[in-house]
Amino acid sequence: MRFMGLDYGDKNIGVALSDELGIIADGLEVIKKKYVDRFGFEVKRILELVDKYKVSKIILGLPKNLNNDLGYQAEKTLVFKDFLCKNLHSCNGNIEVLLWDERLSSKFMERSLYFLGLNSRKQKKVIDKMSAVFILQGYLDYINNKK
Repeated sequence: MRFMGLDYGDKNIGVALSDELGIIADGLEVIKKKYVDRFGFEVKRILELVDKYKVSKIILGLPKNLNNDLGYQAEKTLVFKDFLCKNLHSCNGNIEVLLWDERLSSKFMERSLYFLGLNSRKQKKVIDKMSAVFILQGYLDYINNKK
């Protein structure tokens, strides 16, 4: 069973994929967004990846505020989730999209990459993908610890 992690942002969508055992998350790619408020191109690419890698569940990061409220970016993420779910159900009705609390995932990844010696220019190329890895790995650790 493979899982996909998504980090939805204003400019990019980071994509991560689990191994077939659902233990380890690995960065797959970054999808550059074409439009701010339309998702057709991005969802088409996600559906291609879902089919190619036989993904059974998608974990979408939900950027909550520190006080647990949903801010502007979280609201945009929920709109994206609705669009993604509608398209998944018309193509592949058996794939579930779960929301995962991703507070501070991008900040955590920025600091981690900084300590690895990557400057800000190099960080920009991988931050979205690594944030998706962070989201997916958090979910995988959670479900594997429950077993």
